[in-house]
Amino acid sequence: MAPKNKFTKEEMTEAALRVVRAKGLDGLTAKTIADELGTSTRPIFTGFGSMDEVRQAVYAAAVGVYDRYVDAGLKERIPFLGVGTQCIRFAREEPELYRLLFLSRAQEYSAMRSMQHLQALVRPTLMSVYRITAEEADLYFRDLWFVTHSLSTLIVTDDCPYSDPEISQILTGFSISIFRSIKELPGFAAGTFDRDAAFRALIGKKPTVL
Repeated sequence: MAPKNKFTKEEMTEAALRVVRAKGLDGLTAKTIADELGTSTRPIFTGFGSMDEVRQAVYAAAVGVYDRYVDAGLKERIPFLGVGTQCIRFAREEPELYRLLFLSRAQEYSAMRSMQHLQALVRPTLMSVYRITAEEADLYFRDLWFVTHSLSTLIVTDDCPYSDPEISQILTGFSISIFRSIKELPGFAAGTFDRDAAFRALIGKKPTVL
């Protein structure tokens, strides 16, 4: 009978997650995990078949952390702004996990894969709160995610010149524009609307007082 491992998979995954937070994905090795746990590398390979399995577990754990941020955003008074704000917060507070999920070059860690996961997560709330179809909810979230991802990447790479109030203004303005387009332009979600007519009407329209 194989000896019982002194650490559970969950404990080793949490240790690996701490290593990634401190050193990035490139710093994740059996030795750095063992050092974090104060043990040898033997328990790592007893619990996991390979480092690939460790990385997969870390990725799943990072997704779980990200999901908690998103869930907090969905519970805010204005969910569309809440999700964007929480995604920005995740980039600020968990930069290495953001890199893992959205900026890693490893094939299994894809920004689009992460976006599609999040899209499915928020779809029911967007449909319920804003009374839009699944197609419209997916379009709305996709476009908002592109802007949020761009801002988050600037933050993680220390190249964001915007303050939190400015970021909030950007997200709010973009969100309102997309939502109004979905509601007021027939065929917008399907991409069949008349773009020229829409811009002509916009240019000739008097400002709306909110």
